[in-house]
Amino acid sequence: MIGIENLKKSFGSDILFDGISFKVNPRERIGLTGRNGEGKTTLFRIIVGEEQPESGVVVIPKNYRIGYVRQQIDFKEDTVLKEAAAGLPEGERDHYWKVEKILGGLGFSAKDMQRHPGEFSGGFQVRLNLAKILLSEPDMLLLDEPTNYLDITSIRWIQQFLLNWPHEMMLITHDRSLMDKLVTHVIGIHRKKIKKIRGNTEKYYAQISQEEEIYEKTRLNDERKQKEVNQFITRFRAKARLANLVQSRIKTLKKMEKSEKLAPLETLDFSFPCKPFNGRWMLTVRDISFAYRKQRPLIKNLSFSLGSGERIFIIGKNGKGKTTLLKLLSRTLSTQGGEIKYHPAAGMGVFEQTNIKNLVDSRTLEEEILYSHPGVNRQMARNICGAMMFRGDEAEKKIGVLSGGEKSRVMLGKLLVTPLNLLLLDEPTNHLDMETCDSFLAAIDSFEGTVIMVTHNEMFLHALARRLIVFEEDKVSLFEGSYQHFLDRGGWQDDDTLQKNNLENDLENDDQKALPPKLTKKQFRQKRSEFTARRSKLLKPVEQRIIKVENEIEENENRLNALDDAMAKASLNHDGKKIGKIAQSMHTRRTDIELLFNDLEELTDKFEKHKADFEREFEELEQEGNV
Repeated sequence: MIGIENLKKSFGSDILFDGISFKVNPRERIGLTGRNGEGKTTLFRIIVGEEQPESGVVVIPKNYRIGYVRQQIDFKEDTVLKEAAAGLPEGERDHYWKVEKILGGLGFSAKDMQRHPGEFSGGFQVRLNLAKILLSEPDMLLLDEPTNYLDITSIRWIQQFLLNWPHEMMLITHDRSLMDKLVTHVIGIHRKKIKKIRGNTEKYYAQISQEEEIYEKTRLNDERKQKEVNQFITRFRAKARLANLVQSRIKTLKKMEKSEKLAPLETLDFSFPCKPFNGRWMLTVRDISFAYRKQRPLIKNLSFSLGSGERIFIIGKNGKGKTTLLKLLSRTLSTQGGEIKYHPAAGMGVFEQTNIKNLVDSRTLEEEILYSHPGVNRQMARNICGAMMFRGDEAEKKIGVLSGGEKSRVMLGKLLVTPLNLLLLDEPTNHLDMETCDSFLAAIDSFEGTVIMVTHNEMFLHALARRLIVFEEDKVSLFEGSYQHFLDRGGWQDDDTLQKNNLENDLENDDQKALPPKLTKKQFRQKRSEFTARRSKLLKPVEQRIIKVENEIEENENRLNALDDAMAKASLNHDGKKIGKIAQSMHTRRTDIELLFNDLEELTDKFEKHKADFEREFEELEQEGNV
């Protein structure tokens, strides 16, 4: 396990986090969440020593190995297979079956494994880096947006792989459904602080929302009380017979802490304005075909029609033709057969992965928006910059200094300039954070126009898809129905084949491994007895402590209620001295209760973790005993 203790990190006057602390315990799978720019990747870089904090320490046990997938490419071998094998532990460098299994899961074919790493696109080179890390079997995996360059079948494969990962893991991803399936805990960077909870993102965000709601109610209540005390002091300050009571209230006011109002959080304001459209059909595609090489057509005789307000999603493995189809539909490429007809009133907006290259590095953000359409004025450009979270002077940043994710936001901002009724989107969520993805999904759902979208995000597919264009097994076909219907009808055949191949690899290599002998009944009973005694010895004290803390909380709450009654009585009697004394006791009691609740949460987490570990151990014991 590792420990983060009182870390502080800032860039200039921009504080990322201040005094954050947490631990990653054995076998925990952590989802790290937070908005873009709040320091998630920076925290990873601090953990592996690539950046230094201003204060605080990272405590890592001796010989503890951390695997972090870097974007930098530094390949030394002449084939993908040999390069990936370099990631194997020292004593397993000849275990090529392991290498083939991992590479196959990440989308490399048998032929790909014999090719030079330099022949592949940047996305596949990052996959190769990921394969090397997985093969090295580190004690902890740090994964920063690992699915950005993966297609659906590879995402589904790595999801299953990580579910079976036996060590620690920390994951950054914009894909909420993937995170919720994989993690045991969520750590969130929020308002420059950090919070760790057991559970998924839904539980985390619900807890954050509840805590902020309680904070705001308490703040308003405290403000009301302070106002009442101030009014009392102002009203009775000149009354000699109430001097003692006034002085007591003045002391009480000084002790009252003023809570600052929580600043509103910036959120990307997605809202695609819709151009009026009165026609029935937005576009018609008849028998289109396209190939970069004649002997291997990507698209052959594809036909479909798309009505007003419809959504159609293009899905499939990488390199099969999804982006090419979008380029054909957007007229960036010309078809080699068939035709595409648009309604004359169609107003098209396009977001493509390669469009970022069309941004002018020497322009400012504001200028890029301003020049994107003749009808845009400077105030409108500023508003769009603000909507894309480039506030104030940030709109004067040059395009050339922006990150890939920031450039993607600029491209999306350009789509908000002109009313449209047809959106063509190629993986628009890759560089957005989780909250922004949620906003983007809601914007697409409420958009009255027509949407054609390439995505590997299954949350979007489940929520929005009603028709699919599927690239699979070297062909493209139209599927009428939801994504769940597609999965129920057979789903990904390549996925099934992959699982079958993995199973065959497992069976083949299991023959090479010595199976542990089954226990005799006597040995099993002895082990079970030892297990039960050990379980009781560890869990019982924790359980007893939980009960004790719960009783202490109840006792303190009863005392607090009694003090509340005493306070009401003292107020009626205008007993200022007693009121001050009771108020101090109530403050102390509330502090004690809060500390006890913190203890209770830690003890409960500890109990549940130990219980889960024992349940897994007992399952293994049962398998040994063949019962």
